[in-house]
Amino acid sequence: MKLQEYFLLPGPTDVPSNVLRSMAQPMINHRGPEFEEMLRTVTAQAKKVFKTEAEVFTLTCSGSGGLEAAVVNFIEPGDKVIVASIGNFGERFRQIAEMYDADVDFIDFGWGNCIDPSVIAEKLKEDSEHKIKAILCQHNETSTAIVNPIKDISAARGDHPALLIVDTVSGLGAAEFDMDGWKVDVAVAGSQKAFMAPPGLAFIAANKRAMEIAESNHNRKFYFDLKKARDMLVSKGQTPFTPAISTVYAVAEALKYFEEVGVDAVVREHCERRDLVRAGLKAMGLTLIADDDIASPAVTAVQCPKNINPDELRKLLREKYNVIIAGGQGKFASTTFRVGHLGAVRTLDLFAALIGLEMALIELGADIPKGKAVIAMEEMLMKK
Repeated sequence: MKLQEYFLLPGPTDVPSNVLRSMAQPMINHRGPEFEEMLRTVTAQAKKVFKTEAEVFTLTCSGSGGLEAAVVNFIEPGDKVIVASIGNFGERFRQIAEMYDADVDFIDFGWGNCIDPSVIAEKLKEDSEHKIKAILCQHNETSTAIVNPIKDISAARGDHPALLIVDTVSGLGAAEFDMDGWKVDVAVAGSQKAFMAPPGLAFIAANKRAMEIAESNHNRKFYFDLKKARDMLVSKGQTPFTPAISTVYAVAEALKYFEEVGVDAVVREHCERRDLVRAGLKAMGLTLIADDDIASPAVTAVQCPKNINPDELRKLLREKYNVIIAGGQGKFASTTFRVGHLGAVRTLDLFAALIGLEMALIELGADIPKGKAVIAMEEMLMKK
């Protein structure tokens, strides 16, 4: 028998029991009135999480499918776009844009840094003919556990007409995000992150300006055609193709929590968990990738102590202590591990996980002080 795990990934995240139970409901006709009512409710509640009056579409796919939809609906082949990257998912955005023949100006700000809005501002200032059609970037980069200053990046555009297209798959509901207030044109989220549901759905919000561009877009697309999605949603409250009904059930149930406590309160919960985890990790003497002022509320990336293989550490944690954490990605794969604190994470689970981490590191030969992580976390928690 497999015991309950301490499941601390940056996605997929643990799913609350009430959300799991909601998925056991009978199948319904996705062309019938019950599904229409549910989809319209989910759409309205998702808009509140995005903080937008823009249109929000539900796609049955992963977050990466949502990113592809953002490219094929708002960027034409040959369009010049900026991809601002600080990690693995910035590089993925570049790959998708290049796959659809965009002319990509790839700006690598370096793994471990955040985007510098002044660099974007200078690029756009030089573009007097407005050839740059879009800026693509991440809100929360999980590979480096860093949050980008989306509000400042948007402000850096000034009066340049380029669309701001933001991957907030792991950021929405965990880190502050205000689509309309920050003048973000397109934003993509996923069901398996702060929404506390299983993988399977992507949400893409697009404002009026973006949808006007989509109207005349000639890029190749079939499944990810947002004009089809809009027409079906508006006219019938349906999706163009068969949706993942059970996952829609789950998201509908999970969004009740956002309605109950408010989006800002959910974000505060994530920030408090981030600070708690970072306090414990620092007390162990571990080096964190992100500086405090740009640290992700969704996940913390940690430099593995010298002479310790992060894969061996994760294996020991999983097999001996039932603690599941994430490995590093890309160029950080062999040197880091990541502790997720995203979605339905209980505070005391974080204590247990870091105790397990402390013991596993000591067993593998790391010079880690015993008990200091718990003391640091207790002191922080009891100050609240």
